[in-house]
Amino acid sequence: MLKGNFFRGLGYLGEGFRLIRQPGLRLFVIIPLFINILLFGLLAFFLGELFAGLVAAAMAWLPDWAWLQALDWLFWILYGAVILLMLAYGFVIIANLIGSPFYGYLSELTEKHLTGQEVTTEDGWASIIKDIPRALWREVQKITYYLPRAIGLFAIGLIPVVNLVAAVLWFLFNSWMMALQYVDYPADNHKVSFPALRRLLGNTRLSAMGFGLPVALAAMVPVLNLFVVPAAVCGATAYWVRENGATRQ
Repeated sequence: MLKGNFFRGLGYLGEGFRLIRQPGLRLFVIIPLFINILLFGLLAFFLGELFAGLVAAAMAWLPDWAWLQALDWLFWILYGAVILLMLAYGFVIIANLIGSPFYGYLSELTEKHLTGQEVTTEDGWASIIKDIPRALWREVQKITYYLPRAIGLFAIGLIPVVNLVAAVLWFLFNSWMMALQYVDYPADNHKVSFPALRRLLGNTRLSAMGFGLPVALAAMVPVLNLFVVPAAVCGATAYWVRENGATRQ
C-alpha cells in the first residue's frame, strides 16, 4: 500500500519558491542561478546551431520542389520540440552536476532556517569547496541510477501500442527521479546513502511523487527552469524536515 500524502507533496515546490527569497539564503541562490543562466544560454546556442544544420541537411535531401521546400517551417517546429525536451532534461542534469556543491550548502542553510537555528554563512565557501568531491560523486550515483532505467523506458516506447503505456511510465519515472534528485541534498547532509534515500522516499512514495511531479513539469518550461532548481532544493529540504525528520540518519 502506498504511503504518504500526494497533495502535501505538491505544496513543497511552492514553499521552495518562498524560501529562496529569504535574506540568509539569497546569495547561494543567486550564484548558481547565474551559472544556470550562462549554461542555459550556451546549451540553447549550440543546440540551435546543431538543429539549424540538421534542417538544412534535411531540406537538401528532399526533392527540389517549391512547395516542399516551403515546408522548412514544419521542420523547425518539429526540431524545436526536440530542442525543448533535450534542453529541459539535459539542462537539469548538467546544472545539478555543476551546482551540486552550492545546492548542498543551500539545503543546509534552508534546514537551519526551517528548524529555527541561526543561519550564518561565515564558513560558506570553505564548506562548499570541501564538499565538492562528495557532491560530484552523489551526482554520478544519480546519473548511473537514471540512465539504464531511462534507456529501458525509451526501448519500450519504440514498441507500437505498448508505447502508450510507456509514455505514462516515463512521466511517472521522471517525477520520481526529480524527488530523488533534490531530496538527496538534505539526505547527503545527514550522511544518508543514496540506496537508503531511495528506501526512505519509498516509505512515503505518494508524498515523493507529489513533490516530483510539479518539479518535472516546471523543468520543461524555458526560463522557469532556471529558477526551479534552487526552489526545488529548498522545497526538498522542507520535505526532508517534515516527512523524514531533520535528524533522521
